[in-house]
Amino acid sequence: MFFKKRILFITAIIFAMLLSACGEGTTEESSSNAKEKSSSDKPAIEMGQINWAENVAVTNMWKAILEDKGYDVNFNLVDMGAQMSALSAGELDVNLEIWLPVQDAKYLEEYQDEVNFSEETWYDKAKVGLVVPSYMEDVNSIKDLNNHKKALEGEITGFDPGAGTMMVTKDVIKEYNLDYELMPSSEPAMLTALNEAVEKKEPIVVPLWSPHSIFSQLDLKYLEDSKKVYGGVEKIHHATRQGFAEDYPKVSKWLKNWKMDDQAIGELMTAVKEAKEQGKEPIDGAEKWVNENQDLINEWIK
Repeated sequence: MFFKKRILFITAIIFAMLLSACGEGTTEESSSNAKEKSSSDKPAIEMGQINWAENVAVTNMWKAILEDKGYDVNFNLVDMGAQMSALSAGELDVNLEIWLPVQDAKYLEEYQDEVNFSEETWYDKAKVGLVVPSYMEDVNSIKDLNNHKKALEGEITGFDPGAGTMMVTKDVIKEYNLDYELMPSSEPAMLTALNEAVEKKEPIVVPLWSPHSIFSQLDLKYLEDSKKVYGGVEKIHHATRQGFAEDYPKVSKWLKNWKMDDQAIGELMTAVKEAKEQGKEPIDGAEKWVNENQDLINEWIK
């Protein structure tokens, strides 16, 4: 038995040496060339994805568009903080959803010298705030929350802890002296809790944003933010790693041309949601939407 194990050990060492020798023959290939190649030898783009409804929709939309143009798109499902760190390290190529001037301002401040934040926006009428079901008639402003702490059990039901909106919500709690705790989870978990509360007509408060398909499904309302801690109108940008525009000039141009209105983003999110409800993948819904909106797509990729 000892002899057999020794033979296996020696064989493993020899195999590792052979692999190392093979690897030495590729060291002259530049890191950028290696980054652009996937197993199918197509240009490969590493795209960040967050499990938010609109993010799943737009990332799959761009995957459908870019793969039709001969690229490979790999999703990296990580939170906002990890995406920004990966972009700064050159490990991620693009993040499609940066909310400014308020929600992701802290990331802009931290990474502005290491990450390319686009000046161009793809959606210009975004909104963020605390949201409650419309049947909570006595709660219409953030100031009202302290008067309903018992009913709400002193909790704001949140989502991903690294999201810019979650950070701003912590500022809201301080600015309004709310005796509440922000409970992190994930967007799907938060939406499940919201749906269950509405079904039972129970009180609940969550941080939400528009565009979001949940507003077409449930009767909800934003709470008045008199101190404008969440800001006013938010605009959604994209961000790329340093050198992305040089490595992928066409894609960089297409992303800068990208514009969507309420109807477009709403129909895209609906297509992705319907695909999932039918047991299909989000990419199936995104491809369907792309095929039906070629005139709009052509305006971006001209």
